[in-house]
Amino acid sequence: MTCIEPLQPEDVHDPELAALIGRCRRLGVPDAVFPGILAHVPAYAKALLNAMLLSHTGGGVDHRLKEIIRIQLTRRSGDAYFAGLRSVEALKNGLDEATIKNGCDDYERSPRFSEAEKWALRYADQMYMNPASVDADFYAGLKQHYSEAQIMELGAFIALHYGMQVFMRTLGTPGEQ
Repeated sequence: MTCIEPLQPEDVHDPELAALIGRCRRLGVPDAVFPGILAHVPAYAKALLNAMLLSHTGGGVDHRLKEIIRIQLTRRSGDAYFAGLRSVEALKNGLDEATIKNGCDDYERSPRFSEAEKWALRYADQMYMNPASVDADFYAGLKQHYSEAQIMELGAFIALHYGMQVFMRTLGTPGEQ
């Protein structure tokens, strides 16, 4: 039981929002709970869900890597709800639980990740654990592997998804009890 109950699909009367909720459900991240809670304020729900879906499935950074980063952040923050969700698209494209575990644990020593992927995982780690370390030198290292557009994509993805995880933790979502 969440502090704010999600609207049921039949209670969502905005066709654009209903379509976004369906897209989320098909992706698997987020599932129907999060969009159902946001649906209490349709305009915000549409803006946030559009941003989350674009940040997760669009852009120039591999979706599987972003899915590992998303799960890494949920585990670091103790968010059981989002930690239990998996992107159907990422799984179809070969992401497995062993790779997710490596990305959340000792990715620095893992042979599963390229140097570029390690920089992206490090970026997420440091934005959460030690934001002061993400300085000009850090960005110079990222630029060895990613374009400025990709760096902005990663940064926005990390900020948006981590922020939504913090919000959902306060609501007592499934997996949090």
